[in-house]
Amino acid sequence: MFGLVAALPLILWIAFTLAPAGPPSNSVSLVDLAKGSGANFAVFALFASASFLLVVVVALFFGDTVAAEASWSSLRYLLAAPVPRSRLVRQKAIVAAMLSVAAILLLPLVALVVGALAYGTGDLVSPTGESLTFLQGTGRVLLGAVYIAVYLSWTAALALLLSVSTDAPLGAVGGAVLVSILSQILDQITALEGLRDYLPTHYGTAWSGLLATSVDWGNMTRGIFSALCYAAVFSVLAVWRFARKDITS
Repeated sequence: MFGLVAALPLILWIAFTLAPAGPPSNSVSLVDLAKGSGANFAVFALFASASFLLVVVVALFFGDTVAAEASWSSLRYLLAAPVPRSRLVRQKAIVAAMLSVAAILLLPLVALVVGALAYGTGDLVSPTGESLTFLQGTGRVLLGAVYIAVYLSWTAALALLLSVSTDAPLGAVGGAVLVSILSQILDQITALEGLRDYLPTHYGTAWSGLLATSVDWGNMTRGIFSALCYAAVFSVLAVWRFARKDITS
């Protein structure tokens, strides 16, 4: 997974290099902005990966924690040690969280390096026309990655809950990814109006507010609060479920 995350910026750069030049247009797309500077390239890489690839990364690390032990029939032997089940879940979640955060931060770091070498260290230009220096843009991109890491805590907790509920790691991973995709689809239905605010993915792109000269922290604050609330509920359910589960694998 770390190799895939690190390779994504290179794949994007190759795609930009090989793609033929399109006809002139009065509008500026994210792809056009991505080729403006290294910071813009890193922003595009985050936009391209946050809604699916990084979701899969987090779901994989957390969904594999307990379910993999069960699939290998080693979970019952692991629990033979005099260690509380809640501590086992906690330690596995801590390791999964460290791997997830490292992978999420690795993406913009590699993208910044690749983008700087390919497109220079010019200003970060937002779709609204506001610009930030390369150093300011680098800080905003990394802060955006931190927001994504916190925001995906709900996916992590859900994958952990599914991991302690099944003996199939792919079921836990796929279930968490499926819920994320379903939530994103529902978020596009405008007829739901205010109900969309309660979907776990509603504030997934709130970090884009960091690209403005004056940052509006409102949506990011609500996004973090929403994600942590979902994560707390799923985490408690995961510990409760694992503490009462009959281990036969």
